[in-house]
Amino acid sequence: MNQNKHWFVFTIVLILMSHMTNIDAKNKSVIKKLEPSSWWVGMKDPHLQLMIYGNDLSKYDVSIDYKGVSIQQVHKVENPNYQFIDLLISDEAKAGTFQIQLKSGNKVIESIDYVLNERDEGSANRKGFNSEDAMYLIMPDRFANGNPDNDSLPEMTEKANRKKDYGRHGGDLKGISDHLDYIQEMGYTAIWLNPVLENNQPRSSYHGYAITDFYQIDARLGSNEEFKALTQDCQKRGIKMIMDMVFNHCGSAHWWMEDLPMHDWINQWDEFTRSNYRLSTISDPYVSKYDKDLSVKGWFDTTMPDLNLENKFMLTYMIQNSIWWIEYAGLGGIRMDTYPYPDKNGMAQWTQRILNEYPDFNIVGESWITEASKLCYWQKDFPNRDGYNSYLPSLMDFPMQDAIKNAFNEEDSWGKGMERLYNTLADDHLYPNPLNMVVFPDNHDEGRILHSLNNDVEKLKMALAYSATTRGILQIYYGTELLMNGDGLKGHANIRKDFPGGWPKDSINAFVKEGRTAEQNQVFNYIKKLLNFRKQSEALKFGQTLHFIPEGGIYVYFRYTDNECVMVILNNNNSAKKLDTSRFSEKLQEYSEGTNVITGRAISNLNLINIKAKSALVIQLK
Repeated sequence: MNQNKHWFVFTIVLILMSHMTNIDAKNKSVIKKLEPSSWWVGMKDPHLQLMIYGNDLSKYDVSIDYKGVSIQQVHKVENPNYQFIDLLISDEAKAGTFQIQLKSGNKVIESIDYVLNERDEGSANRKGFNSEDAMYLIMPDRFANGNPDNDSLPEMTEKANRKKDYGRHGGDLKGISDHLDYIQEMGYTAIWLNPVLENNQPRSSYHGYAITDFYQIDARLGSNEEFKALTQDCQKRGIKMIMDMVFNHCGSAHWWMEDLPMHDWINQWDEFTRSNYRLSTISDPYVSKYDKDLSVKGWFDTTMPDLNLENKFMLTYMIQNSIWWIEYAGLGGIRMDTYPYPDKNGMAQWTQRILNEYPDFNIVGESWITEASKLCYWQKDFPNRDGYNSYLPSLMDFPMQDAIKNAFNEEDSWGKGMERLYNTLADDHLYPNPLNMVVFPDNHDEGRILHSLNNDVEKLKMALAYSATTRGILQIYYGTELLMNGDGLKGHANIRKDFPGGWPKDSINAFVKEGRTAEQNQVFNYIKKLLNFRKQSEALKFGQTLHFIPEGGIYVYFRYTDNECVMVILNNNNSAKKLDTSRFSEKLQEYSEGTNVITGRAISNLNLINIKAKSALVIQLK
């Protein structure tokens, strides 16, 4: 009996020792990172480059034994802790799991599983956002806290503190998911989220633009699986998910910053050197190399190392990262932050790769340029003098935004007031595709549009009506419907406030009618009317534009197709007007009556139209 006990104890000890050895072996794993972590069969481009990172990897060979997958080349680079492996995934490859083996001679040092997924049906033909869409821009940390348990996590350096203007407030993906009914009710067909990838920075990381892991959703917002589920839920509601991506820089706490693959992985200087932010240098035919380099290679901030897309491994890494998220999450579009700042040729290659894989997809670039003559350089197929083609389909329309925030504050005179809107639209001859311009009154970087319009709600409604009825894709910033205010020049905290009702203990819940003031409900309903009409109006989504030079503070334009026509009248005067419409006969002669889109009232006399002071009249003509 004692002998049996002895052997039993001895066996248990052996098992425990074996278990501890396995744990220790895992902790001493040679491979620390493998990216991308998975891929798909059936991609149009069969090439894939894996980046593996670990302890002295250069001394090992790599092997794969899986039908349809072959190693084309292994790149051992400047840092011996990295290898870049070029794979060819042929049509023979089937979805499944294979092993990547590290070998020293014939000895297998380590094996790691790699998954090839089956693509979702129709993935290659996915449709991106276009001029039929209206985007709702959300800063996730400031919208709604659906899961307080993830506000502060041990592995994340910055903890939640809602009292800090630039701290983490706790908004997350579940908070957005919980309020999709609210977004859908207003009539939005797309959601653009400020970046949701990991920003594990010591402070001020709430905005998402200092990414520390390009393959992980920030754990304080949720998980990769939650982001995918949110995107799928949106799709069921007819809402596209637009992911905000950043190629110009990463966060200073990104895992690779402690051990770069090579010296030129980022743009490095002898001492910290900030960008001059002069985007004109990139298209300027007379620019000095000094000024241009400072613009595109200078850092955005001390905490934002500048990524070098001239490095071919970095460029491939970022291209594949975008494709990975499109496939994994089922994206309906990409908004690319600071589009002109990285190497422009690398950005053009990225855009081509995305659109070759997904021909009906769409990408909008943030090119913060308020002059159409310079902005047009960045849209696909503009005949640039230097031969450059960005291949970028869509642009944020900063010239239009600049006009919107000024026009309604000014008395009409030469080049001011309504003429700003007219002249800005007249510059559309510069853009290869004006319908692919994103029109927006404000965003997360600008002062709130209500602030720009001197807190005048009637002016706000005019600006919203114009934005929703002019050509292009519409974007409205969260909280505009609640008259959220703020001067961006006094700090971003003023324009990124928490949505009231997004936190369990909020005293006001503006997600419901009863929690909004009468004035807030008025603007909420105004947006709801505009957007839901826009959803079913072919003229506003895809129609041509005919406009007339503003006279007496009144601007009139038409959006039309062969089967529909919408007339818009903007009265920028402080008094009501009776508008004689005889000079608009080249379009108006085809119609005898109309309907006020906002009120639903019939307009039986189109010859003389009454329009209130500081107001927009949107008429569906019959």
